[in-house]
Amino acid sequence: MIYKADLHTHSTASDGQYSPAELAVLAKKRGMDVWAVTDHDNLDGLDEAVETGINLGLQVVRGVELSADDYLNLHILGYNFSAAALSPWIEGKKNGRDERKYRIWNFLCSKGVEISLEEVDAEAAGGAVGRPHFARVMLRHGIAATWKEIFDRYLDTSEFQEIEKGTKPSARECIERIKAAGGRASLAHPYQIVLNGESLEQLIARLKGYGLDAIECFYPIHTVAQTAEYIELKRKYELYATGGSDFHGEKSKPDHLLAAWELELDWLLG
Repeated sequence: MIYKADLHTHSTASDGQYSPAELAVLAKKRGMDVWAVTDHDNLDGLDEAVETGINLGLQVVRGVELSADDYLNLHILGYNFSAAALSPWIEGKKNGRDERKYRIWNFLCSKGVEISLEEVDAEAAGGAVGRPHFARVMLRHGIAATWKEIFDRYLDTSEFQEIEKGTKPSARECIERIKAAGGRASLAHPYQIVLNGESLEQLIARLKGYGLDAIECFYPIHTVAQTAEYIELKRKYELYATGGSDFHGEKSKPDHLLAAWELELDWLLG
């Protein structure tokens, strides 16, 4: 069965602009049948999202986005898992997320960027601090003119990525944890992955061996050629197609608006 869905969104539980409840309202207004909140390494917003979604008549998929250490920007989306089963592992990773803000802050200080960590914490409003919170504060202080400039100059450079190495689980562990919790796993935004020694097809074949279920074929800034490539890879490796906006809010990613992709989701919802 075909559903209108967005399976990749972020709330204030990680680095999104809107609370899970606010995001559910926006998803309903966008015309979705199915919506997933997929906060970074965080399940804190799921209960609020599900409760609000039920009240709105929206089918909510419990989700999460996990960062893997294999390559830069290799992220695994988990869906429809048992939160009770996955939560102990996620909670164990939270200290790592908390420590990360100090690594980012120290890195920026080494580049001459002087901002208050307290202001960054306030920007996160109780959620897990991530790069978007630093970027918003940096924009506010005029450290750079655009979001892209901040990431190109500071927060997504090869030097920055060196401070991240060894701090995340492997893609294999991410997938196996999701599967052990009864969930499904999809490879997020394939175009963003900075490969080193493997082709994308080789990576997908390897992830399939770990239990990967799907590829995020539909994404706001995939080109037509990229979408066609990912659809062919999902066909070749007998995977499913997911689609998501990677919505964080207009302040963070104005070119990633909520989507309503037409997806076959019986494999996920059944």
